[in-house]
Order: sequence, then C-alpha cells, then structure tokens
Amino acid sequence: MSKSRAGSSSPGFSASQGMTRNKSSKAEGKVNNGVAGAGRGEFSSPVSLQRIGGTGLTWEVQADEKQRQALARRFGLPRVDELSCRFHLKRLGDTDVLADGLLTARVVQSCIITGEDVPEEITERFTLRFIPRDNMASEEGEIDLEALMAEEDDEVPYDGQMIDLGEAAAEQLALCLDPYPRKAGSGLDNFVEITPDEENAAGTEAPEEKAPHPFAILQKLKGTPGQDVH
Repeated sequence: MSKSRAGSSSPGFSASQGMTRNKSSKAEGKVNNGVAGAGRGEFSSPVSLQRIGGTGLTWEVQADEKQRQALARRFGLPRVDELSCRFHLKRLGDTDVLADGLLTARVVQSCIITGEDVPEEITERFTLRFIPRDNMASEEGEIDLEALMAEEDDEVPYDGQMIDLGEAAAEQLALCLDPYPRKAGSGLDNFVEITPDEENAAGTEAPEEKAPHPFAILQKLKGTPGQDVH
C-alpha cells in the first residue's frame, strides 16, 4: 500500500522526477562514505539547495517497483513492498540543511531460525543534518564516541549542491530493520535465560552450608566425657 498526501505543495516539482510532493545510530551516520550526498542509484532522488526557500520545503519520495526490487537486493531482503518518506527541509545557514523525516515501509525479512518469510512494518520519525563533506570534521585519527553520541542529529555528508533524499530514506530503512527477525513459533519464542541470581531465588541451587559457630564447638567439647577444656 502506497501512501499519498494530496493537498501538500512545494515549488519546483517535476512529475518526471518520480516523486509526490507533499526521524539512529550515531556512529553509522557519521562514518558512512557520503552516499546520501552522492546517491547509489537504487533510489536516488536529488534535491537542489536552491529549491529550499526561506520557509523550508516539504517533499515526499516514494519508491516504485523497480526501485524496491533493487533495494531488496542491496539489503538482502526477499521483498520491499512499500517505501516512502516525507521530509521537511530547512536551511541552516548557507550550506547546512536540517531534514525531519517520517519513514513508512513494509518489508519481508528471512527468519534467522527457519529462513521463512517474516513481514515487518516500519514507521519511524528521524532527523538528519546534511553538511557539505568538506565542512565535516576529519574522520582520521581516534573517534570521540561520547561526543558523537551526544549530538542531537545524525550528520550526513553531501557534495554541497544536491542532497539525495531517496538515498537518505534507503539508509534510514536499513537502520530500522529488525537485526534478528524471527517467525512466530520458530523455537526461540519461549526460551528464557535464567541468571544465577534467578536460580538461587527459584531454589534450583543447593543452599550454602553455614560454618559452625566457635562457641557451639566449645559447648560441645565441654559436654564430652574425658575432655578437659581450659
């Protein structure tokens, strides 16, 4: 099922672009190779910075059947049945762009136990900050993970002229996929791991014997015939 948002509008739309106008992993977004700016081709929908006016731009990308098949091959999925993403773009200074997104997708993954099809529906809000590749901090040397995780928005490098919203949506889809898809009843649904503390609480471990009290030993010696305790 594809979702359309009729009634929305933005300037500069061309029907030939295959789009209808109308929120990670911090380290993942930081160290990717800038593909969201350049586009890989499976689902490339570039938007020029010049199209983003003072009030921003609302734009929706929607993958057609051929693009969904290409993305399924890229991510190793049996199927991608639906993928669309609605963006609101806002200029931050001369070159940075803030993008609030709402991703909607329906995919089929393979069960990690049986290999059977596992349908998955995804609705995810995300925020990206597109920054020219030349303006991003160098990735050489040691990465400060604490500073990286403290950032509010994922940073995505781009070429300084065009941002690829199709590729941004595709990357976000990959981040949202269940890493361990399991079909109901596949054998691990009722598996419960019991920790040592839980074993003790359940009485499954024999209670530890207490060491005898020293005075109890003396009392026992006093009551034993032939023993002289000083």
